[in-house]
Amino acid sequence: MTLEEKKKEFIDAWGVLGPKWGISKTMAHMHALLLVSNQPECASSIKEILDISIGNVNQNLKCLIKWGLIKGVSVEGERKEYFIAEKDMWKAFTNIVKKRKENELMPLLEILHKLNSIQTSDSSLCQEDAKNFDSTMSELSVFAKKADGMLDKFISAENSWLLKGYRMMIR
Repeated sequence: MTLEEKKKEFIDAWGVLGPKWGISKTMAHMHALLLVSNQPECASSIKEILDISIGNVNQNLKCLIKWGLIKGVSVEGERKEYFIAEKDMWKAFTNIVKKRKENELMPLLEILHKLNSIQTSDSSLCQEDAKNFDSTMSELSVFAKKADGMLDKFISAENSWLLKGYRMMIR
């Protein structure tokens, strides 16, 4: 198998996995392409390699930058903006965790906080239904807060000696 065939297979596989991780197939394809590229790529080269529209490329480049998975770089003698992927997988994974927390967990915590701070006063419900609802929301809130705390510890643990040791073991 040639190097180009291997790269294509990886890009295709990453594209299949992307939606399972909460990102679009195209965004995953672009991330994979930049991961396996030895040099920075510009939007037009990404468009040509992946055979997608320039609008789609630009939109997904913005998303990948927001997620902290790629960054723009300058190439000497070029006016175009070029892009490279974050190749430190631990840092990339931490960036994904931060973004998923921001997009998914924080809105859940906000709604649970709101619901838990309001007394149930609907007299058409039997008291037991209201009590069960409030109990479920309270338990979900406790779980979400613990998950938030665990994610914060995971994110901030990057510099701990234990995590460094673990990272060395898995490399």
